[in-house]
Amino acid sequence: MKNFALALSLLLVSICTQAAEYKRVDISASQIRFTSRQMGVPVEGAFRKFDASLAFDPEAPSAARGQLRIDLSSIDTGVREVDEEVVGAHWFDVKRHPDARFEMRQILSQGGERFQISGALNLKGVTQPVVLNAVLKRSASQAVMEGSFVIKRLDFGVGGGAWGDVKIVANEVTVQFHLVLRP
Repeated sequence: MKNFALALSLLLVSICTQAAEYKRVDISASQIRFTSRQMGVPVEGAFRKFDASLAFDPEAPSAARGQLRIDLSSIDTGVREVDEEVVGAHWFDVKRHPDARFEMRQILSQGGERFQISGALNLKGVTQPVVLNAVLKRSASQAVMEGSFVIKRLDFGVGGGAWGDVKIVANEVTVQFHLVLRP
């Protein structure tokens, strides 16, 4: 009887976990990171300030909606001089374009806990479509959505002047996200 009660409890926890709709992104536990290459050497960093809105039920992904806003001045590469340079006019131009925005347009299930997310990224006044793959890892109290995608910085006008030379700074930038979702 003890084993039956334990099995039933585990089944109920599993069902409750699977049926969660996530309505909040825990910003303090989430991360937006990136990797680019300068003269062939990886340059890694993160954005320390961002906010998000979300309504996502993994059992009905097509009804999901959400937005992400990144404060571009919160860039942290670990090198003060680089951080000061990239907020300037040739890079992010944060005086005129203080943030980047991602507007989710569609989530499609790819089977299991994998999803394809389509949306529009607005960076430095330019909007481009973005399609990315994400994996959802669920527990009883939260879920973690992780994934990455590649953007071409020059498509957004990021890195002008001498910095537009892709032999110096690669055009491709990989963006990684780790979003902690709460019901």
